[in-house]
Amino acid sequence: MLAAIPFPEISPEIVSFSVFGMSFALRWYAMAYVVSLLLGWWLVITSLKRPALWPNDTPPMTRAQADDLLTWVIVGVILGGRLGYVLFYQPGYYLANPSETLMVWQGGMSFHGGFLGVMLACILFWRKHGIPVLSGADALAAVTPVGMLLGRLANFINAELWGRPTDLPWGVIFPGPAAQDCPTVAGLCARHPSQLYEALLEGALLLALLMWLTGRRGAFKQPGLITGLFIMGYGIARFIVEFVRQPDAQFVSPGNPLGLAWHVGGYGLTMGQILSLPMIALGLYLVLHARRAGRA
Repeated sequence: MLAAIPFPEISPEIVSFSVFGMSFALRWYAMAYVVSLLLGWWLVITSLKRPALWPNDTPPMTRAQADDLLTWVIVGVILGGRLGYVLFYQPGYYLANPSETLMVWQGGMSFHGGFLGVMLACILFWRKHGIPVLSGADALAAVTPVGMLLGRLANFINAELWGRPTDLPWGVIFPGPAAQDCPTVAGLCARHPSQLYEALLEGALLLALLMWLTGRRGAFKQPGLITGLFIMGYGIARFIVEFVRQPDAQFVSPGNPLGLAWHVGGYGLTMGQILSLPMIALGLYLVLHARRAGRA
């Protein structure tokens, strides 16, 4: 019998209660969003309090501007994440059901869409207030892996976005449909805990690298360097994990069991990999640009 790890019984809801006959619940995923935004905002404020970290010993924005920016980021991540999911993953469904487009409570968010939404919101805010775009972006990029770490852990708790079947000893038997598709262990299906892989790569390791570079290596003094490293690092991590992550159901078919969004013969790329390639290219460009500017 192959070894596997049973899924820990953790409720997706931290607490639930009723008020005047209406039910409410605080879920781990919502808590991950809230804690990520607050912790990220605190880390940004902390870095702004250290002028020596920044070019010409001048932080790119004031504390008041950082407070205002938080609201713009929240709007950008929610609208961008939702619209990205609608456009990238299920455009046909939402074209037929446009009234459901903004129903975020039904589920369906895209990191790539959220990234574009935040980027657009921030650029508009920075231009409005005369804030250096690259240094402003660096301040946010350095702390964004916090959200990736907590968000992926919440995905694991929710038993969603699981990986492909595996016979490795750390495969996890997720509950529900995930356990039934490929019986390998006692009649159940063991899968890669791809959420934890992403939490480690996109979250913990990338955060540690960026914190070390900004705190110990003076990386903020090269505008665009941290932003480029974050974008490229996320893109590479996501591209790698996609090889063991269960593909989105809308791309899977009898003739395309791997769920490839683009393929020729038996080879191709998933939608997550396709969307990650421009991020890798943009990140590499920003890193090279920052390094050249630093040597000038």
